[in-house]
Amino acid sequence: MAVRAVVFDLDGTLVDTLADIGFAMNQALDEHGHPRVLLETYRGFLGHGAADLARRATPDGHPSEPVLATFRERYAARLVVASRPYEGIEALLASLASRELRLAVLSNKPDAPTKRIVHQLFPGRFARAYGQRDEVPKKPDPSALLGIAEELGVRADELAMVGDSGVDVTTARNAGALAVGVTWGYRPEAELVVAGAHHVIAHPSELLARLG
Repeated sequence: MAVRAVVFDLDGTLVDTLADIGFAMNQALDEHGHPRVLLETYRGFLGHGAADLARRATPDGHPSEPVLATFRERYAARLVVASRPYEGIEALLASLASRELRLAVLSNKPDAPTKRIVHQLFPGRFARAYGQRDEVPKKPDPSALLGIAEELGVRADELAMVGDSGVDVTTARNAGALAVGVTWGYRPEAELVVAGAHHVIAHPSELLARLG
């Protein structure tokens, strides 16, 4: 079945947000008397939402809820400072739009910052942009992805989910969508393969050939 819509993960897929996320979380850790985490270590912490990020960054035996609350404040204050689209993403989105494919974003980042980043860096490019919402289970539950398919007027098997983590691949497979893993983000290629990606690509320019 031909792909009619493409849904992208945000962090590590469309945008390199690692520096801004790490800076805000380290500020939160500082304010609560905890040691900072190396920026590269945060690569392995992303993908499951802000609460999971705070839990992983907070030392064992300490509550992560205060760190999470402070992180959200600090991150909202400087959401797009170092964050930039990955090389080749702008050209890819233009090519997909020229093919009249519907485009959307689905992230486990909270909904408000997801929308802010998408609107700031990609104005008018995406038909839908959703982060994690209280009323919808987060990825890898397929509910949000299936909801986007319905809103875009396509079937799940006409949808491709593109992301840098096993969470994204599993989400796509749970929904019956095409699962495309990318290796330029925060997770190793082996994670994408083990999760069952239909395709794994190393540069945005490779996506078009995988959509049929």
